[in-house]
Amino acid sequence: MVAARLHQRRGRRTVFIAILVLFIFIYYYISHHGISAPPGLESLRLERHMNSNADTSSLKSNCSFDWSKVQFKYPPGPLRQIPTGRPISLPQVQYNFPPETPAAAKTREARRRQVRDLFKKNWASYRKYAWKKDALQPLTAEYKDQFSGWAATLVDALDTLWIMGLRDEFDEAVAAVADIDFGYSSTAAVNMFEVNIRYLGGLLSAYDLSKRDMLLTKAIELGDLLYAGYNTKNRMPVDFIDFARAKSGEGLAVESGVVAASPGTLSMEMTRLSQITGDSKYYDAVSRVMDVFAKGQEWTKIPGLWPMYVSMQTQDVVLGSSFTIAGSVDSLYEYLPKMYALLGGLDPKYDAMSKRFMEAANSTFFFRPMLPGGEDLLMIGSAMVDETGAVIFDPESEHLGCFVGGVYGLAGRLFRRPEWVNHIGSKLTHGCIYAYRSMPTGMMPERYNMIPCESRENCKWNETAFDEGKRLRREWAPHLPKGFTTAKDPRYILRPEAIESVFVMYRITGRQEFQEAAWDMFTAIANGTATEYANAAVLDVTKAEYPLPQEDYMESFWLAETLKYFYLAFSPPDVISLDDYVLNTEAHPFKRPKGAATMRRH
Repeated sequence: MVAARLHQRRGRRTVFIAILVLFIFIYYYISHHGISAPPGLESLRLERHMNSNADTSSLKSNCSFDWSKVQFKYPPGPLRQIPTGRPISLPQVQYNFPPETPAAAKTREARRRQVRDLFKKNWASYRKYAWKKDALQPLTAEYKDQFSGWAATLVDALDTLWIMGLRDEFDEAVAAVADIDFGYSSTAAVNMFEVNIRYLGGLLSAYDLSKRDMLLTKAIELGDLLYAGYNTKNRMPVDFIDFARAKSGEGLAVESGVVAASPGTLSMEMTRLSQITGDSKYYDAVSRVMDVFAKGQEWTKIPGLWPMYVSMQTQDVVLGSSFTIAGSVDSLYEYLPKMYALLGGLDPKYDAMSKRFMEAANSTFFFRPMLPGGEDLLMIGSAMVDETGAVIFDPESEHLGCFVGGVYGLAGRLFRRPEWVNHIGSKLTHGCIYAYRSMPTGMMPERYNMIPCESRENCKWNETAFDEGKRLRREWAPHLPKGFTTAKDPRYILRPEAIESVFVMYRITGRQEFQEAAWDMFTAIANGTATEYANAAVLDVTKAEYPLPQEDYMESFWLAETLKYFYLAFSPPDVISLDDYVLNTEAHPFKRPKGAATMRRH
């Protein structure tokens, strides 16, 4: 009997070992051979990695100046506390994706792997030729520091490393972050906007994903530096921080005029820092700024929209005459529905501001272009108001405006406005996809013009009208695709805005056409921008004369945004779910607060 029991135990042990070996083999095969994990497993992997961090407890922060000790000439007074109540039940954002077929999963994973491989090539070159510098120059394998010399590309790409599962590279980068000295700047003045979205956003999102204490330490150091930018008489932020003067605490002078996006794109990062630390001073600072925009929204020359230029010195966000939703104002608008999500719907200001701007932008900026194929798309223009109060529309589109399709999709879900998803966000996103596919290189130019239809409902091709449109544009050239009257700026500078909206609309609608468009865009960009070392801006995408003329230029957002969005477009939907995270304008995901269960769509 004893022998029989021993035999049974050995048998059970053998079965257990066999099952364990089989599980390890399956997990390895899924991880390395292009088969997608079932829903939920991807986030479990991230969680497992997060809970098995490399030991970073011995890292010490290198900072030669303690920004938290600065005695401000203009202290804030009583602080407005960040909302801490139970978040309201916001609607589900992401589509309920059905299980993939094995063939679809294999194709998607192969594409995702190609994006990851391209990122790894770029990262290896950055590490070899520009380590701890702001940017790699992809043609000469040299480097430059344009953002205070705090390793912009490294910090900006931290969360991309984590999301792509490059843990060794991530650990090395975290150790490098500890060495960044926010008490020293390679420039005498520090740009609040760029440092906020790239550096602070990068540190906070990498902390949200990995929980590495060093990243939070550095985020607080940088947050205190940026907080010194509010040490002004009216507590409005400066555009550029005078580094030496800020250290003294004697007070800074607010510039007379800035682009609206600069002060209007500080809210998400400082709010997230307050959420994580429990210190409301950061939220208080940005909340005062957004109050100014909220109070002026209905009093501008196009009510609901803000002009391109504003004055924080006089707190004037009303008097300007030039309006756009693209460059100079873009991320001000982008952050409104995202702040609503980040605060769990607890600040009604962002509800009202979001809905008002989206209605006004739809009636002011968006137009259906006249196209030979009659495609039902929307493009994005700009407007100005003349001395008589008349609104003059300009149908000039730019790549920077392509973000807005995704914003309408996100807001359409958050505010239960399905027409924003299906009739505006989708058509705007398809407009940018069309601009990519129309060019012989498969890449969209930085700026271009088309002819607006008289209405969105009725739009037939008119050769005579097109010829007249060409005649009125000095920049027209015979090689441009039919429908385009100019390509005023023919460059593609590795921008992420179009793939951003394609990714968001895919996750929101589940429509395969968006994922296919992402693949077309990726292959065109990867081929056209490739260099020996990395990827470079292209000087002219309107002519397929390979090798394309390139510029020795690679912004940090190539790794932080563009390649991240491509990677996410081919990832399972639980990887950075839009129901769990909200992404800042540099594609850094911040954890959304959890209250009542997200309302499911049926």
